[in-house]
Amino acid sequence: SRAKMLEATAHRAEVTTQFDRVAATAQGCYALVDYVNFKGEGTLATERYHGQGWGLLQVLEEMKGGNDARTGFADAAQVVLKRRVANAPPERREERWLPGWLNRVRSYRGT
Repeated sequence: SRAKMLEATAHRAEVTTQFDRVAATAQGCYALVDYVNFKGEGTLATERYHGQGWGLLQVLEEMKGGNDARTGFADAAQVVLKRRVANAPPERREERWLPGWLNRVRSYRGT
């Protein structure tokens, strides 16, 4: 839930702003809900490698303020997922899933 994510971050105002920016766009709610179903909220210790998570919270924290909200969300999701693969234990071979993951987050773009 949004409240759980806000409890788990030191960047509450920024996360709230980014969440609201994405939610206010056409198909923005789809992107938020789909990402949570896809990779989780990012509040659990099990959603981390080397202390870095890959859930919705981390995507919202990664977002920059200036660009289109949906493009910014997709860009941030790509960064977070690439970081997940880089941090994953090598034996998990998560790089094999990355092309599919990046293709999925491309669907979040407003363009």
